[in-house]
Amino acid sequence: MAEQRKITMDELAQNNGRDGKPAYVAFKGNVYDVSASAFWMEGDHMGAHIAGRDLTNEIELAPHREETLQRMKQVGVLV
Repeated sequence: MAEQRKITMDELAQNNGRDGKPAYVAFKGNVYDVSASAFWMEGDHMGAHIAGRDLTNEIELAPHREETLQRMKQVGVLV
């Protein structure tokens, strides 16, 4: 199994879905690319969550659970 790409908090913040950049979010140490989701246009999710952040604590307030996020492509791990 290949080693996963390590993504820093700074790199995560830069990938906020704006200005043509991909939209990454972190959850429980994993980083997911949510760019392809229509629910994450321009890095904004329904006015409630913003890409480029660790959403581990915020997911508890969402109407869905982590399995929805885990269907997205994992691009690395947060370090």
